[in-house]
Amino acid sequence: MYFEAKEFAPAARVLVDLVAEEPGRQDTRLLLARAYYHSAQLSRAERELRVLVEGDPVEQYARLMLGRTLQRQGRDEEAVPHLRLAAALGGEFPG
Repeated sequence: MYFEAKEFAPAARVLVDLVAEEPGRQDTRLLLARAYYHSAQLSRAERELRVLVEGDPVEQYARLMLGRTLQRQGRDEEAVPHLRLAAALGGEFPG
C-alpha cells in the first residue's frame, strides 16, 4: 500500500521492524532497501543491499540496485562491477 502511494519513508519504518523480526527473509530486506532507495536514504539502502549480495552473490536485482545506489551517491567507479554483474546475470553480454 505504501509503495503504491509512493510513500517510501513510512514503508521503510514498517519494513525495518519486519526485517528485525525475520532477518533471513531476503524478500522483506529487498523491499526495505527499495524503500530506502526511493526515499533517498542511500546509505541505509546500501547497507541492506550489501547484506543481500553477501548472502546471495548472484541476486541480480540486488546487484543492480546496489550499483544504482552507489551511482546516486556519486561513487560511479564502485558501481561499475555491480552493474556489470547485474547485466551478466540478466543475460546481457557485451558484443
